[in-house]
Amino acid sequence: MDDTPVLDFWCDLQCPDCHRALADVETLRARYGAELEIRLRHFPLEKHKHAYAAAQAAEEAYAQGSGDAYAAALLARTEELGREGEAMLVRVAGELGLDVEEFETALIDGRHLLIVDADQAEGKALGVQGTPTYVVAGERLDGGKSQEGLRQRIEGLVDGAGG
Repeated sequence: MDDTPVLDFWCDLQCPDCHRALADVETLRARYGAELEIRLRHFPLEKHKHAYAAAQAAEEAYAQGSGDAYAAALLARTEELGREGEAMLVRVAGELGLDVEEFETALIDGRHLLIVDADQAEGKALGVQGTPTYVVAGERLDGGKSQEGLRQRIEGLVDGAGG
């Protein structure tokens, strides 16, 4: 049995707060490396009209081996995504050297819908209401209002779970 602690990062890829949270996620990834599994979980919010497509696009990027880089690129450009929508999703895929044709096809055929829907349903079942939200060691931490002190709290939970 694998005892590696898991941090689920519930995220809307059009959410500016999730962009700010990404710095803490990257700090945690650097600190713990393989000792902490960090999973991006999709929770597209209705107020962000391109977030659902962005979640599907991120899953295609994961399928092509560049999901984390793609998600970070989208989060760095949330305003642009809000203005341009799916055209921007495909352009970012090209910028990262992904197979753009396959990307476009994935957005049309909906091959990643079930993953996004399952993430969102699980998030709702866990009480996720907004993004960013973290779940680690069985505890939900809401980061939508403020990231202040959250990384330290997550580190405490991870360190406790690892021992």
